[in-house]
Amino acid sequence: MRSSIAEYKAVEEAAMKFVKSVAEGNSKYAKTLFTDDAVLFGFLDGKLEHGSIEQFYHNVDTVSGGDSFKARVDVIDIEESLAVVRVLEEGWGGRIDFTDYLLLLKMNGEWKCVAKAYNQNSDTIRRD
Repeated sequence: MRSSIAEYKAVEEAAMKFVKSVAEGNSKYAKTLFTDDAVLFGFLDGKLEHGSIEQFYHNVDTVSGGDSFKARVDVIDIEESLAVVRVLEEGWGGRIDFTDYLLLLKMNGEWKCVAKAYNQNSDTIRRD
């Protein structure tokens, strides 16, 4: 059975906490979305980031989205207590485009993110 439009909106609103943190360079909104034990996987400028979501918080608090930052949230799927969200980011820090996938679980009636995996678009990778 397909989830209701209201449920899709609830997942989208949850994911917007992620976008707001990235845009403003302040992890406080994302910290209400991610579980304490959420994990992160992806390559930033060719270097593997993996492990605790704390690395994401550090990145966000260090670099704001910037004036040209844009984002789009797509709720890919909801299966009762599980949701997959894709977030397209353009211009983070004035130079990086990302595609993020967020895995959310509905816990105690609230959508919480347990994992974030991302791809940095190859034409935005800084090679030292």
